[in-house]
Amino acid sequence: MRRIPGGSIVLQDARTKTQRPVDLEPFEIGVYPVTQEQMAEVLDAAAPHPRRPATDISWLRAVHFCNALSEWEGLEHAYLFDGEDVSWDVSSEGFRLPTEAEWEFACRAGSVGPHYAPLADAAWTAADGVMTPQPVGGKIPNLYGLFDTLGNVWEWCWDLLDPARYDEYRTFRGGGFADDAWSVRASVRRGGAPRMHHPDVGMRVARGGFDGDGAAQGWSDAVDRERALQDGTSPSGWTPRKR
Repeated sequence: MRRIPGGSIVLQDARTKTQRPVDLEPFEIGVYPVTQEQMAEVLDAAAPHPRRPATDISWLRAVHFCNALSEWEGLEHAYLFDGEDVSWDVSSEGFRLPTEAEWEFACRAGSVGPHYAPLADAAWTAADGVMTPQPVGGKIPNLYGLFDTLGNVWEWCWDLLDPARYDEYRTFRGGGFADDAWSVRASVRRGGAPRMHHPDVGMRVARGGFDGDGAAQGWSDAVDRERALQDGTSPSGWTPRKR
């Protein structure tokens, strides 16, 4: 884990053409994506390539892994479950997924362009011609000492992607080994349903507890609910979530 200082960042959504500033408190984040070896230590999982990122992980499996890792380390769970409904105890110091704001701030490490270094040096992408995720740490780190935030595998975040349009979809960031340069950028947002899993989607853990009631590090439960009820952004015939 690497300690990331507090700071501020402006998040952008190209589809909605919106921006929002976020102030962040210090937090911790993994130096590497979670590897197959680490997943196998904590959960009953195979690790044929121990140093490759763990992939084919759904968002639900990712948050369960975070709680299992917290138990492993003697920490309180960050996530509470009611069936498949998941809530985040923002005061917990247990392991969790980064928020989108934390992820992008950590990825950029003070840089302002789409990449923290020339892409060929920083990320495994389609330009490398590889057919699978590569062992972590094979490209250069950013100025925070983090590897593989760009390329290799997409990484799940905590936040909803766009609740008025995509309901429960969660965000993943960073781009993967089969993606071109357009997708492998610090600001690109994609996502999927909580049970979705793909061979180029993995995870990276974060830590840090915060004061607040359902809001922390650029995320707010109240704002998510408000966004879910927005009109005029949904496909024809689609009914927004009502909560």
